[in-house]
Amino acid sequence: MTRRDQIKQSRRWVVKIGSALLTNDGKGLDVEAITGWVEQVAALAKRGYEVVLVSSGAVAAGMTRLGWSQRPKAIHEQQACAAVGQSLLVQTYEQAFACHNLKIAQILLDHDDLGDRQRYLNARSTIRTLCSMGVVPIINENDTVVTDEIRFGDNDTLGALVANLLEVDTLCILTDQDAMYDSDPRQNALAQVIDERSAHDPELDQMAGAGIVSGVGRGGMVSKVRAARLAARSGANTVIVGGRINNAVLRLAEGESIGTLLYSTQEPLTARKRWLAGQLQSRGVLILDEGAAKALKEEGGSLLPVGVKTVVGYFTRGEVVVCRDVKGNELARGLVNYSSDDARKIVGCDSEAIEKTLGYYDFDELIHRDNLVLN
Repeated sequence: MTRRDQIKQSRRWVVKIGSALLTNDGKGLDVEAITGWVEQVAALAKRGYEVVLVSSGAVAAGMTRLGWSQRPKAIHEQQACAAVGQSLLVQTYEQAFACHNLKIAQILLDHDDLGDRQRYLNARSTIRTLCSMGVVPIINENDTVVTDEIRFGDNDTLGALVANLLEVDTLCILTDQDAMYDSDPRQNALAQVIDERSAHDPELDQMAGAGIVSGVGRGGMVSKVRAARLAARSGANTVIVGGRINNAVLRLAEGESIGTLLYSTQEPLTARKRWLAGQLQSRGVLILDEGAAKALKEEGGSLLPVGVKTVVGYFTRGEVVVCRDVKGNELARGLVNYSSDDARKIVGCDSEAIEKTLGYYDFDELIHRDNLVLN
């Protein structure tokens, strides 16, 4: 299977659209172009894809509405532009998706939302729920309140972090260049398109150059390479492709070789398991009964409350805990779905009794198998 075939077979996408495209290089929201991108996303959604849209454009749209030709430097002026432009941006998407009988949801994030584990999990659960309901989430940085200290830096980075958050297969970055080149095509007429490279290829840094930042955006090719490397951590492949190419997203989904593919060298599950096993410290211990310990070792399934005898330590939802057998041998570790206080209340219980015991219900499992790595 070729890597382009992997893109063709992927079914969970993040599509990022930059400010230069959305505003036709600062001339105001390009409603016709937005309608075209929405049509492509809608087509994927109706084929059963899960598509999350990461959209820049709030500040740029606000600049146009306020009559400003250059992106302001003062943070409070940028925030004012975002406040003015975000409603206009979402209204445009709302009208475009309504033509395809699709609902949208606006989600504004900042760095703290993805840095705090509880908020991270809440964001992931909400976005996944929206996708399962057939709603298209539209995500942007919360420019109205964000400060330089907690800014993502650009929406390429945000797109990559959302790809990690949702463990998507493909990050599609729509840009004002048809692809990534081995040198700047605006300065070198002999520049060649890069078809495929590993996201971690060190030669990409030189090829990306210093990064060209427009008057309406903060990105550049450097930020797109950085985003591809971030996305590759969870096994996602990144395609950098021209947003003005006719039906670019749909053609990528058909396996056509357009744009530049920066691929991950790890399988998604392998990457996630490695992250769980090697980069997180445990916060507590779950002591398993003999039946659960045997099932975990031999079947590698999820860990249910009924198989747990004792909870040791104090932890919150989403933190790493170690699973041990009654002799103290470490069997596995993973991200727990309930806090230590709640876990103590439901150990030994069937999953059906969780809601009655706690007064609420989130998951059947204490640890889902996708968040569990065996020793």
